[in-house]
Amino acid sequence: MAKVENIKPDRGGRLPKPAWIRVKAPTSPEYFATRKLMRDLSLNTVCEEAACPNIGQCWAKGHATVMILGDTCTRACAFCNVKTGKPNAVDALEPEHLAQAVAKLNLSHVVITSVDRDDLEDGGAAQFVRCIEAIRGSAPGTTIEILTPDFLRKPGAIETVAAARPDVFNHNLETVPRLYPSIRPGARYFHSLKLLDTVKAIDAGMFTKSGLMVGLGEEIAEVHQVMDDLRAAGVDFLTIGQYLQPTPRHAPVARFVTPDEFAALEKMAYGKGFLLVSASPLTRSSYFAADDFARLRAARESKKKGG
Repeated sequence: MAKVENIKPDRGGRLPKPAWIRVKAPTSPEYFATRKLMRDLSLNTVCEEAACPNIGQCWAKGHATVMILGDTCTRACAFCNVKTGKPNAVDALEPEHLAQAVAKLNLSHVVITSVDRDDLEDGGAAQFVRCIEAIRGSAPGTTIEILTPDFLRKPGAIETVAAARPDVFNHNLETVPRLYPSIRPGARYFHSLKLLDTVKAIDAGMFTKSGLMVGLGEEIAEVHQVMDDLRAAGVDFLTIGQYLQPTPRHAPVARFVTPDEFAALEKMAYGKGFLLVSASPLTRSSYFAADDFARLRAARESKKKGG
């Protein structure tokens, strides 16, 4: 990937954000109403914990990605702003509260993610199932997308969650395998890849999804190889977005990838056979997830018809 011109580090060594990555602070009444609902129901969101740049736009539409199993992660990935430490006990009321939020927001599609819970025997798999079942009980028309941790060294966890039949099973590879030791040290690239392959083997009809960040120092050939690996695992939907450094303690941004380069990555991914690709500087896993799910289903139907 060619370097972006005219973007130089500041005195602290950080690259200033280019114009295409800047967003306005959220101010809409709908944003504050969504935030109040999350507080009232004691729900955490990855939107806040991960400092997502799209929070104002998504919450203005009542679309919040709920983060279950608490707000404290047992890992310390170099890209992630979620706090690390010893988590609290699993909240037994969390599935009920999540179902209430889905009903109050009148969501057609909901995204559920979580922190890593290496301290739990099943990695939190049972809580994912409880949340899925609670939503299906109170809002049967709502489609459900889950974004899970890797369940590393948690035998049977992947199978348990897949058996609950979410509409989309997402697990992000995040970066290229060469960067795992520095960016995602607690994870294993081929285990994450195997997770996605396992889900497809359990239910070939379930949509699978994965995401990548760019701007961490990866090479274009490495990104293309990850695309090939994901297609070999049968993944349907790929998201690619710009990595943004949450704090000076996190991994620095190596470079800002231009919108034209994202367009080229999207074209390449479609050429490799993904049903749907979302690639832009501000793309995140659950950004416009409801709209993307509709597009995903339409793409599958078109493919069946030979379109």
